[in-house]
Amino acid sequence: MQAVFFRAHGGPEVMEYGEWPEPAPGPGEVLVEVRAAALNRLDKWVRDGWPGLKLALPHRPGSDAAGVVAAVAPDVAGWAPGDRVVINANLGCGTCPACVEGRDNLCDNWHLLGETTAGLFAERVAVPARQLLRVPDTVSFEQAAAAGLVYQTAWHSLITRGGLRAGESVLLVGAGGGVNTASIQIAKLAGATVYVVGSDAAKLARARDLGADVLIDRSRVDWGREVYRLTGKRGVDVVVDNVGAATLPLSLRAARKGGRVLTVGNTSGPRFEFDNRYMFARHLSLIGSTMGTRAEFAVVMGLVFAGRLRPVVDSTRPLREIRAAHERLEQGDVFGKIVLTVD
Repeated sequence: MQAVFFRAHGGPEVMEYGEWPEPAPGPGEVLVEVRAAALNRLDKWVRDGWPGLKLALPHRPGSDAAGVVAAVAPDVAGWAPGDRVVINANLGCGTCPACVEGRDNLCDNWHLLGETTAGLFAERVAVPARQLLRVPDTVSFEQAAAAGLVYQTAWHSLITRGGLRAGESVLLVGAGGGVNTASIQIAKLAGATVYVVGSDAAKLARARDLGADVLIDRSRVDWGREVYRLTGKRGVDVVVDNVGAATLPLSLRAARKGGRVLTVGNTSGPRFEFDNRYMFARHLSLIGSTMGTRAEFAVVMGLVFAGRLRPVVDSTRPLREIRAAHERLEQGDVFGKIVLTVD
């Protein structure tokens, strides 16, 4: 079969599309024929490599995919060939105390498909049956694939970890990324007022179309001061920051007394300094969050399937054009998700 892989870390030029061994479902597994997949910033970071990342090379990336069940292992019940499914990349072991308690994103042996183990960018993949969720006929494979990773990440951070409530205000640092486009919609669904910091007017206009209430163009103003001004020197209840080193000090300043700052990524780097007086004097909570549980995945994908949340697709291209897709991801002007289709 055909799959995407790389033999060494590097830029988009290391991405290959070629022959890969045919998988077969093992105990507890289902073979899925992939119809659509989606890129995440994670795919770039895995491709680049980072200190301490140890992968068996060649490595097959990809954390988002949807398709059709092709075969099931003899011990698997509830699934049959032809079933339409989306795959949850958040891979718990299923047996440790955290998994048994339904907190599988805190698994003792946690993995993310496509990051620390073989991913989903292939014509067919074998995955544990517990990672599958049924996709209704009314939802396209492209929509399901574009939603999986970013919507569960946004839901877990805003609703579970952040405790966002109706009537509160939330600031999203960034307008165009997959997690941010999901967060705008989830925050509005929760009844919050949504402030968005974006890099240009075009992205902010699209954020407004998704439901953002207050738009702040960081190319024109000091967005930390602007949030302070727009909120009457109060600050916002919740800040969601997936940028990291370049923005977290400003995010702490933007939160109100007793506010919550969610750190959900480090696009600009993991290490930074901040003024600790903002933390203790203003009673701030700095909260880490990543991915979500299988139960949360089912809840948020159910909202996608019902049309109450709308995955944002930047562009669509065949899986074989993976190198061009990575080049577009590298440019940084993506709004939503790049979706890859499988013939």
